[in-house]
Amino acid sequence: MEDSTPILIAAGQFTEKNIAPSLALSPMGIAAEAAKAAIADSGIGENLAELIDTIVVIRIFPDSTNRPRMRNPFGRAENPPRAVARRIGANPSTAIYGNVGGNTPQKYINEMAERISSGDVGVVLITGSEAIKTAQNALRNNIDLNWQEEDKGSQEDRGLGEKLFTPHEFAHGLGVPIQTYPLFENAIRGNKGSSIKEHMLNMGKLFAPFTEVAASNTFSYYGTQRSAEELATVTAENRCICFPYPKWMNAMDGVNQGAAVIMTSVGKAKALGIDPAKWVFLHGCGEANEKIMMSERVNYYSSPAMRVNAAKAFEMAGKSIDDMKYIDIYSCFPSAVEIACDELGLNYDDPRGLTLTGGLPFFGGPGNNYSMHAIASLLPKLRENPLSFGLITANGGYLSKHATGIYSATPTIGRWQREPAAGYQHEIDQMESPGFTETPQGLSRIETYTVCCKKGVPYRGIIIGKVCDSSQRFVANTPDDSALLESMMEQEYLGKQGQVTSSEGMNTFTPL
Repeated sequence: MEDSTPILIAAGQFTEKNIAPSLALSPMGIAAEAAKAAIADSGIGENLAELIDTIVVIRIFPDSTNRPRMRNPFGRAENPPRAVARRIGANPSTAIYGNVGGNTPQKYINEMAERISSGDVGVVLITGSEAIKTAQNALRNNIDLNWQEEDKGSQEDRGLGEKLFTPHEFAHGLGVPIQTYPLFENAIRGNKGSSIKEHMLNMGKLFAPFTEVAASNTFSYYGTQRSAEELATVTAENRCICFPYPKWMNAMDGVNQGAAVIMTSVGKAKALGIDPAKWVFLHGCGEANEKIMMSERVNYYSSPAMRVNAAKAFEMAGKSIDDMKYIDIYSCFPSAVEIACDELGLNYDDPRGLTLTGGLPFFGGPGNNYSMHAIASLLPKLRENPLSFGLITANGGYLSKHATGIYSATPTIGRWQREPAAGYQHEIDQMESPGFTETPQGLSRIETYTVCCKKGVPYRGIIIGKVCDSSQRFVANTPDDSALLESMMEQEYLGKQGQVTSSEGMNTFTPL
């Protein structure tokens, strides 16, 4: 252990529930409360805020898209890191507003660990939040809020990041999480050879333990314990969102939640008098992206990028999945958990559990910042069991971008360094994928599909298929036929043949 070794010294969480919109905090207000909780967790008092030289704020959902409908009308913090700094009494020399993705909490911890190790930064606060529930309630009740904030000072805005879908994909329904993750789920079912009924119950069995954890977590937003049968059964309350997912299997982003961590070096922690019992070490980390566009994926039931980046994190830590006492798998939808387990070699019913928080559908899914809550939940467990190790996986987009962290209160050995992600990204980029056409014609078969519902009523089928004579992949929609859509939710359509036609940029697949 060297003085330049990066460590996490504090973590905090904040949840705001049942508050009138006029009295509720703005997104940066919640992020600042989480930061204050982290400062208190450090054990050295509020003066720590003055020593923070770098603040990273995870990008909020309303700033994560160019689509106007995703924004709220209440204004925004023009300089989020400075808005947080003002509230906690900090004046950082470096202020970063992160790019889009649920992978970014772990990604920025990885980056800041490297920068701490090199002496580029000293004391780093990484914080994030959402106030989506307040915005929803205010809009629903015609309450006007003023969240506009103008803070002076430098800001490094990392922007939206990678484009995750093409206009052609989006026109057919890809690029919306609730419509895209079901495409993975049905492909997983086909790969496993399960019936629709079997697979529904298996998804319920996967997520039932998550509800137990959420029910006992004081920071949870939707902490109701439910059985596998409750989760898997479509009812008026648990209506179908996009087949095969009922409502309770979807990430719930209508929350007011924030979480933060503080990082520094061993040497700086010693100088500040921070108790070594507070220190948590990043033993291993990795990052990798899939072939970004959905139409380019190798298949829809695996994640090469998750497998490769996790392997690099384990290699860096000198550990394996069997060495992990605590595990939090990014859990926006069942498919994300199932694919992660398959790539990591975990059983779906692993007795260690697969979540520390309760997961995005039950604990809450605060935008890009969910994994910060998982990390903040992990720190006290590692402090209580300093010889133990914990695994965090983080996922951005549509199983698009991945980051992994392996943590322990046991010190690392020697100089801290990570392998640059660019050194192994090419392994994924060079994997073979089917060719793609935007203008498919002729006899084709379904590779995967979903049916989208409004208030439980099916209205749109989304198909990813392959043209039979060329094996070229395409995306399409089904005809507007309620009987067909009902059938697609009750009978197996994976592999089913049909005719695909293309007209004016839109494709239609009609099953035979």
